[in-house]
Amino acid sequence: MSYPLPLGQITPTQIPPSQIPLSQVSSGQNSSSEQNKTQIREQLNESLKVRDRRLTPNDLRELLRRFSQEQTKIQELLGFLGFALRSFNNLNQFLELIPLVASRVTDTDGGALILFKNSGARLESIHCPVEGRNGISCKQVKMAIEQALQASLNGSQAMLDQIVSHHLGADVHLFGTSILVKNSVRGRLYVFSRAPNYTWSETRQKLMRLVADQTAVGIENNALAGELIKKERQDRELEIGAEIQRQLLPRTNPNIPGLDVAARCHTANRVGGDYYDFIPVSKCDRWGIVIGDVMGKGVPAGLIMTMTRGMLRAEVLNGHTPGKILSHLNEAMYEDLEKSHRFLTMFYSEYDPNSQILSFSNAAHLPLLLWRSQKVQTLDTLGALIGLEPDSEFEESEIRLQTGDVLLYYTDGITEAVNQMGDRFDEDNLRSCLQIACHNQLNAQQILDYLFEQVQTFTGRSRNSHQDDMTLVLLRVE
Repeated sequence: MSYPLPLGQITPTQIPPSQIPLSQVSSGQNSSSEQNKTQIREQLNESLKVRDRRLTPNDLRELLRRFSQEQTKIQELLGFLGFALRSFNNLNQFLELIPLVASRVTDTDGGALILFKNSGARLESIHCPVEGRNGISCKQVKMAIEQALQASLNGSQAMLDQIVSHHLGADVHLFGTSILVKNSVRGRLYVFSRAPNYTWSETRQKLMRLVADQTAVGIENNALAGELIKKERQDRELEIGAEIQRQLLPRTNPNIPGLDVAARCHTANRVGGDYYDFIPVSKCDRWGIVIGDVMGKGVPAGLIMTMTRGMLRAEVLNGHTPGKILSHLNEAMYEDLEKSHRFLTMFYSEYDPNSQILSFSNAAHLPLLLWRSQKVQTLDTLGALIGLEPDSEFEESEIRLQTGDVLLYYTDGITEAVNQMGDRFDEDNLRSCLQIACHNQLNAQQILDYLFEQVQTFTGRSRNSHQDDMTLVLLRVE
């Protein structure tokens, strides 16, 4: 680091010979050339005498000692700043050090840190000189910066610099640099000095920039830490939601007389919007079999699915027909679904083991696939989405099942599964796979496993990488 002499002490005899302009050694237009040469020699000799007198070996040793001390001080300050960046968990504690370190490494009287936030610019921290040093007081600096912030609302950085400099006074040298986080200006770091001979050298500028960069790293680290904490909290909430949903879905398949039952739900996220259930009706004289799909996925869809399960089970206890059950469910859920801007599709059916009659009603869900006599057909009725209209009516129908029949309930995550080429699995592929599995006289679980394997093979993805929830419920009449 250079140590320039005070401007007031610089004299012509102190200027090195190579830097003496001829205009300073010329005696005028009427002087002769020989006189000019004599004067130059005399000034050079005098300069050499002065230089020799000032730069003794002791002087050189003193300069080297001071230079070494200054370098050590700067290294220790920057090292301390790095330690603080790694150690402090509180960003405010770290930011309190910034003006102090900036002023020390640049050898100025003090410093200030201003941060730009959504609410506007504010003075974050300040380091003021000892009261009375160079005539600058901490109160004066703080007041000047706060007045500048008030006067520069919605102004540019250049305007802020000018106003701060104006309020500090014309005799105070102000130097500033931006705090850049991801190419976005997040604040300004200032140092100031009233020393008349202070020079803003390139070395001091680099040190100032280094402190500003460390400040930006601290701000960014704090933001990343906050995001990490938020993500961890969301992950815990998702885990809790997923666990609740797993508890609400049937843990095991029920023993329904005359039926071989298999079911599985794969969620795209930890919490999904697909839903299926087996509900005993009239002391297991009948069984309600339902599948549903909430528009969307994730936590909102999972919450609606959970609400739907409770309300549907309560409605089934009233003993109404499938069409009435869906109608009453729509009336009860309409207001909540409208507020959340979501809808629900559902296929509800009831099976009577004694008569082998399956009665059903559909609320805009995908129709059931029935494999009978080596053919695949559909079972469907007319009905709107749950939550679309408050007074929707739902048709209902029934069919007597026969030995060997296979019924497949499914959600659109199966038929809309996409492969690497962008092609969908679609209903035709599902029908073909169901036809093959049933023709080979597999049991319900084997058919279900085969269908999921075919979807996975088609998409080329692992079981946990699908883009939508996928649910299958399969009944095989024995």
